[in-house]
Amino acid sequence: MVIVAQGPSHVVLRWRDQTLRLEAWGANAVRVRVHLGREPQTPPSALLEEVAPPASGVEITESASGGLVFRNAGLVVDIQEGWSGPRLAFRRPDGTELLSEAEGSYPPGTARRFSPLGGGRYRIDQRFTAYTDEKLFGLGQHPHGSFDNKHTVTELHQWNGAVTIPFMLSSRGYGFLWNNPALGHLELAANGTRWVADASRLIDYWIVAGDSPAQILSAYADATGHSPELPEWASGYWQSKLRYETQEELLQVAREYHRRGLPLSVIVADYFHWTHLGDFRFDPEAWPDPAAMVEELNAYGTKLVVSVWPSLNPFSDHFDQMLDRGYLIRSELGMPTHHLFPDWDFGGRMQGVSFYDPTDPDARLYVWDQVREGYASLGINGWWLDASEPEISGENVPNLRLTAGPGDEVINVFPREHSRTFFEGMKRDGTEGDGIILTRSAWAGSQRYGVVLWSGDIHTNWETLNRQVRAGLNVAMSGIPWWTTDIGGFNGGDPTDPDYRELYVRWFQYGAFSPIFRAHGHREPRGEFVVGHTGGPNEIWAYGPEVEPILEAHIRLRERLRPYLHSQFRTAAETGLPIMRPVLLEFPLDDQAWLVDDAFLLGPDLLVAPVLQAGARERTVYFPAGADWTDVATGERYSGGTSHTVAAPIERIPLFTRDDAHLPITAPEAQAQ
Repeated sequence: MVIVAQGPSHVVLRWRDQTLRLEAWGANAVRVRVHLGREPQTPPSALLEEVAPPASGVEITESASGGLVFRNAGLVVDIQEGWSGPRLAFRRPDGTELLSEAEGSYPPGTARRFSPLGGGRYRIDQRFTAYTDEKLFGLGQHPHGSFDNKHTVTELHQWNGAVTIPFMLSSRGYGFLWNNPALGHLELAANGTRWVADASRLIDYWIVAGDSPAQILSAYADATGHSPELPEWASGYWQSKLRYETQEELLQVAREYHRRGLPLSVIVADYFHWTHLGDFRFDPEAWPDPAAMVEELNAYGTKLVVSVWPSLNPFSDHFDQMLDRGYLIRSELGMPTHHLFPDWDFGGRMQGVSFYDPTDPDARLYVWDQVREGYASLGINGWWLDASEPEISGENVPNLRLTAGPGDEVINVFPREHSRTFFEGMKRDGTEGDGIILTRSAWAGSQRYGVVLWSGDIHTNWETLNRQVRAGLNVAMSGIPWWTTDIGGFNGGDPTDPDYRELYVRWFQYGAFSPIFRAHGHREPRGEFVVGHTGGPNEIWAYGPEVEPILEAHIRLRERLRPYLHSQFRTAAETGLPIMRPVLLEFPLDDQAWLVDDAFLLGPDLLVAPVLQAGARERTVYFPAGADWTDVATGERYSGGTSHTVAAPIERIPLFTRDDAHLPITAPEAQAQ
């Protein structure tokens, strides 16, 4: 192992054909890159390459055992040469080990392995030690239903309902980013941790030490980008369903909310509002005057959010030009179509459609120009980016070729770059401060483009509601401050069924305290998936006279909370801390807080304990140590570090304020009593 280059904040080592580069990358943080042979073309990075967070006081010295010690403030890296290559161990200055690379059991026993695929590509394994007492959070959103990701296998692959953000936060006091957008998987086993890239050219990871989870999340935001502050109009109630078929139908719903005096911040125009998929405009027959529609909605204080897909029907206006200019994702073999989707041609039958390439800057500019002409020129500034994984038929990702590289090397970055199209387009037009991007998928760094992540086409049952709570908490620990779920689930749900109504009420109550409060779903009766299909009603009055007042009360409660939410919008943008906070994030010194996965804090001052079981009219709540808690409904005070069973009648969700915080939760008429 020899030093081949060294600077004030980095060192480059070579061992046989391995080149290893360590670089200070922010306070208490180090970036590690390893490759074979010459330096390869690097894939898209989650880190802010142009503005790396500053590091100071870096020291590189020789250790007593003949290795190297790389110190960057609160993180120390010990580099030792083994018989099979260099190994790294990460510790605090006092010697406490945070994480270490571990030798695998296969020959030649190295912590990392490059298995050649040809053409400078490798299947890459990187191994680390496992710790029995460790808890691991983040990694995006996955369907396993656990908040703690320890003892799980996670596919590093985007699909509907599963979102890969390869950043995790450890209870041992570090954050770890696998800075690689390739397909692969992560094994968090009892006997070791293994990151695998199915096809890549190098290892690239970033590790940061922190005294608290909040400090680690803030450092991650510094390294990968802070989210901009959301516009205030996004904090109210969003009404959506699959789907409003015409301009008049959508306006009738908005008018009814207005007639009833119900605040409505957003209403959504879902898919099949277009002439063809990829035309980026409204069908003039069903939507004859969208400019007038937007104007009327604005008069009600309601914004229109419109669904825009990243795919194009070959019969759409822009397909031929984008194909000729190379703006579509290419195929290694066969036609450049990637998915089957129904459209208005050929009697609405399925046909091949293609995805544009958002890793091409020119393609991003072209798409935004069409979006501006078709939608933004009408005053629309809310974008629902559906199918943004992208949704590829047959998952034949290795057949894809993007500007950034082969599909299996870079595809996970697609949703981030697709969001970038809209964020940078709004920024060029000077409208980004009033715009919002709702997306079904994301990758590390997506937050810097202001995305709101939603959890995809989920089921309509109690088990799914439970999983959603934990999924939202992991997204919060993945550097994405804004997250939402289809209230009531997406796939089905009968508004006339009493059992489903109970589920919907509890989900709605949970949604009222989510970062974005949004109802959506494909309700019964619903038919076959064909062009122009739709589902049953999803407005609050569709759930019957017993349920409607409960839903209305929570919409009004959300309105009262909006000033508090806006202050948390600013905090999230400035610090990188999410608005929906796992209890451990606020109370890391309380060991029990690290186990709470069925409750959370909204901002620092409101403990939310959703009801997650059918028929439940009470639930047990753990009150974290370090604060006292007041039941919003009863005024009863609870000491921190204790558990209590509290009442949870169907009309309310258990809520508790921290210490002496005063939040406008109680209705004015109740306050006067």
